[in-house]
Amino acid sequence: MIECIFTVDYEIYGNGEGSLRELVYEPAEKLKAIFRNWNAHCVVFVEAAELEIIGSERTDPAINLVERQIREFHGEGFEIGLHLHPQWYNAEYGNGSWHLDYGEYNLCRLSPDRIDQIIDRSIAYLRKVLAAPGFCPLSFRAGNWLLQPTGAAAKSLAAHGIKVDSSVFKGGLQHQHDLDYRRSCKNGYYWPFSEDVNVPDPRGILLEIPTFTKMVPVWKMFTPKRVGLQQKGPAKTMHWQNRLARLRDFSRFRHPMKLDFCRLTVTEMIRMFDLEIEKDRRDPSLFRPIVVIGHTKDLVDFNAVDEFLSYLRQCQIRISTFDEISRRIQLSNLKTHE
Repeated sequence: MIECIFTVDYEIYGNGEGSLRELVYEPAEKLKAIFRNWNAHCVVFVEAAELEIIGSERTDPAINLVERQIREFHGEGFEIGLHLHPQWYNAEYGNGSWHLDYGEYNLCRLSPDRIDQIIDRSIAYLRKVLAAPGFCPLSFRAGNWLLQPTGAAAKSLAAHGIKVDSSVFKGGLQHQHDLDYRRSCKNGYYWPFSEDVNVPDPRGILLEIPTFTKMVPVWKMFTPKRVGLQQKGPAKTMHWQNRLARLRDFSRFRHPMKLDFCRLTVTEMIRMFDLEIEKDRRDPSLFRPIVVIGHTKDLVDFNAVDEFLSYLRQCQIRISTFDEISRRIQLSNLKTHE
């Protein structure tokens, strides 16, 4: 059985550039209308650190619109997940631009106390925005998908009530940040984990439901739509060492292509999904939650989203949230052990 979870990272560009109205509020408003039309919900991964700091410094007048929109998403039944780029918490604003603390780029490489502080602060921000003191996000996605080294961050996330992570993309490799998710390729569609997100642990403290990927020849990563979105982003001067690391990332024949509703055409998305439907026909007993990803800052092709939702409806594929999926997995595990 297949179920599809749409997720959207709710954020501006990673270096702090961009307008909240243009890159977050307006595309999310259109996305909300599309899902409302299909009587469906997605998971909104709110970048809490970024929004809190922008709000405290009052650098973007649209912050009030964005925070109101988050409350509307929550009130309409959309799942609010926690997304974090911790380099924002020590950010400084000057001369019209943000200067982020890249020493805190990877949450997992910070001390356990600092990890706890950041997660605690980010959840407190969501509670404040939602005016819900008891709110706890069920799901988490790390900034730049960085959930390695896993142990300390996983412990803190679980202690704060988070139950599901969706930071992994199978086959992922980033030399610059020592990210390596290649080992997860042999895992199933979901798995519990504790010390290493790549390694299933029957007693795991968190459940990993990864962003769906397909390994493709590397040249397939350079499609017109993907390249166009890359050029749409902020101009970046990359240090030669970082540029070399990125070249190493792409220096393998096969590369993971995420099921990304912003960067793929509807034809590409359907082609990827058709393969999973065929697998499901051959073995319908296996539960297959498939996570689709997108970013508000990349969201320009709304027709592709609408057409893909139409395709899923025609194929009778249920659109779910992590809350629904995790409950279903938990119930299945209980029945297995009866």
